[in-house]
Amino acid sequence: MAVQVDFLHTVPHFAGLGSDELGLISKLVFERVVERGGTIFLECETAEALYFVGSGAVKLFKTSAEGKEQIISIARPGDSINDIPVFDGGPSYVAAEAMTRVVLYGMKKADMENILRDYPRVAPNVIGVLAKRARHFVSLVEELSFKSVRSRLARILLDSAGSGTDSPPRLTQQDMAAMAGTAREMIGRSLKALEEEGAIRLDRHRIIVTDRGALE
Repeated sequence: MAVQVDFLHTVPHFAGLGSDELGLISKLVFERVVERGGTIFLECETAEALYFVGSGAVKLFKTSAEGKEQIISIARPGDSINDIPVFDGGPSYVAAEAMTRVVLYGMKKADMENILRDYPRVAPNVIGVLAKRARHFVSLVEELSFKSVRSRLARILLDSAGSGTDSPPRLTQQDMAAMAGTAREMIGRSLKALEEEGAIRLDRHRIIVTDRGALE
């Protein structure tokens, strides 16, 4: 339980709650481990639980009728997934897949509804999380509609590089293409262009950011 309480302290949904309150909430939490490549839930599936990423990385994506994949976001430790269908009662609007071995902490929909009733401070936190998600969707539309592939790729590389203190999942060129809404070949050409400009260095299967300012 101690591990779960420590983890819950890092979850935005429960900001402001004390250890005693989180201890009670932790009794409602269950653990789920998904190996790399495993499906967590499918698009249009009924949402049975809200999940928080304890470790690893989760790909949230949509797939077109033709099989083209668009990655909406990558959830990392501390992030929640499946919030929207849990709170609005609709089906999952994305599919979720483990990009690495993932440890998830889940909470059943009914239990989350009880927490909102019993701990009023949680409601503003949830609103903040959902508002941040809405801003992300607007930003994604802006990226896909108004920015060049090279600009989109630069943002992906900056986000993937992180702060230097975390360990982001390794992205393939296909992953980056699915995030940027383009073909893998366009990503390959854009990577070479950024390398020629001195912004990155390609080292076998690694991409090393050599000039963060240039990417920004």
